[in-house]
Amino acid sequence: MRMTFAVLTIAASMGVALAAGDDAIKERRDLMKANGEASKPLVPMLKGSAPFDLATVQKALKTYENAAAKMPDLFPPDSKTGDTHALPAIWEDDNKADLDARFKKLGDDAAAALVSVKDDASFKATMPAFFNNCGGCHEKYRAKQQ
Repeated sequence: MRMTFAVLTIAASMGVALAAGDDAIKERRDLMKANGEASKPLVPMLKGSAPFDLATVQKALKTYENAAAKMPDLFPPDSKTGDTHALPAIWEDDNKADLDARFKKLGDDAAAALVSVKDDASFKATMPAFFNNCGGCHEKYRAKQQ
């Protein structure tokens, strides 16, 4: 009886741990999808094919800032595998600290842009470098998507 209870307890604990990793993967995917959706109206603005809309830009920047604040906690060691595009390199050496620092910079840059972007000119001057931050992280820590 004790052995059965011990086995069930271990199995339940493993299930909870696996679920926690899956939850982290789902949450970070949801945040990244929200970032992508927030970016969609900004690209035409940057290209000049859509009019500048400050409210849309501010909403996107708040989305990025929110995601950047949550992301560092969403890469626990038990989320290395599963339905994820995160590369194993995140959990090697000091890369997790680098990833966390990149998220902090992204959040800080989003907060700064919320203050500095006031019109089309400041938007076009600020956002390309901001989006390069995103690309740098994806280049190093995200698997190429087919």
